[in-house]
Amino acid sequence: MALADVLVLGAGPGALAIAVALAEEGLKVSALNDGNPSKPWPYTYGIWGDEVDAFDMGHLLEHRWQNTVSFFGFGAIDPKDVSNRATPHNRDYGLFDKIKLQQHWLQQCELAGVRWHKGLAADFAVDATSSTVTTAEGLELRARLVVDATGYKPVFLRHHDQGPVAVQTCFGVVGRFNKPPVNPGQFVLMDYRCDHLTPAEQAEPPTFLYAMDLGGGRFFLEETSLGLAPPVSMEILRSRLERRLAHHGLTITELEHEELGFFLPMNLPLPDLKQPLLGFGGAAAMVHPASGYLVGNLLRRAPVVAKAVVAAMADQEASSAVIAAAGWAALWPKELRRKQALYHFGIEKLMRFTEPQLRAFFTSFFALPTVQWYGFLTNTLSLSELVEAMWDMFVTAPWSVRWGLMGMQGRELKLLLRFLFPRG
Repeated sequence: MALADVLVLGAGPGALAIAVALAEEGLKVSALNDGNPSKPWPYTYGIWGDEVDAFDMGHLLEHRWQNTVSFFGFGAIDPKDVSNRATPHNRDYGLFDKIKLQQHWLQQCELAGVRWHKGLAADFAVDATSSTVTTAEGLELRARLVVDATGYKPVFLRHHDQGPVAVQTCFGVVGRFNKPPVNPGQFVLMDYRCDHLTPAEQAEPPTFLYAMDLGGGRFFLEETSLGLAPPVSMEILRSRLERRLAHHGLTITELEHEELGFFLPMNLPLPDLKQPLLGFGGAAAMVHPASGYLVGNLLRRAPVVAKAVVAAMADQEASSAVIAAAGWAALWPKELRRKQALYHFGIEKLMRFTEPQLRAFFTSFFALPTVQWYGFLTNTLSLSELVEAMWDMFVTAPWSVRWGLMGMQGRELKLLLRFLFPRG
């Protein structure tokens, strides 16, 4: 049983991104997945244009929009105000061709010499010099470091317990309609207009429309809950989308595909950073707690983590625990843990907001300078810049939002204290 430098578990975006980064640093990398690593991914991945351009990956986009907008209603505080005024974002937004993105990373894995194994990881053990993963089929794979990148329910990685996890849920359709549901060439990030709902329904957990013109008379419409614990059900999302369409006189003339549900943990707690294995991707809580974005984060942080692992492995006597500690320090340094605590505090607040509060909140948020709201959503602000953006948002927001941000309920104070005393 040959000893690899690193064994990566999984074959999703996180697994492929870190496998490529490690292999391109000259490490001997193996990967384990319980199926064909080229099996198409079930989910789609969005990214802002500036992000994808920074990594010269624009050719992997299936669609790119310049006309990016949201709708929160003029004034946004009165739930009866359903103005069609759009909030322009003046930023390109892209949707990856998920097959091209997957094949891009798989080809990089092949060129860098990543060796694939098939099996279901069942047991993990560590000794003084290496780690061993045993599959359900009895295969034993040894490596100096194991990276668990098996998604939101990781096979080996342990997470701190902070209570209920906010889950983003969506229900959508791809197809053709009797008339365009959005303007030609338009991408709608959020449409919180709720004039299709009764006053009683407007008091229920808010949802918004995420929509895009796919070209050629095809459109993608998705009713989305930003994040809630427990999550909004598929039945409610489907009903709200149908009601929204009917209210605007829209009917589906050709249904190509239904998004039957997407459950995205938004505020997954940080892993235990003292574990003798490393995590990456969704398994390591790298999904942005406020926006749900992942790919940009993977692209930025995989090379940083890989370099830290290589440096730790220069000591041939370093144990798996020592190497993992170096990886964790690079993946979740103190500043990023403090930022994560602020994001978790923020999503906890938003889960309590009513429909009019949310619309007022986002109206104020997107009125911030672009560098602030864009940096917030992409997690590219420094800690001091993030605090400044949040303060600017607070002082410019209406009092309905300020009161909602100031009052402490449930675990909010505990989450805020983690900003001062982040977990390790």
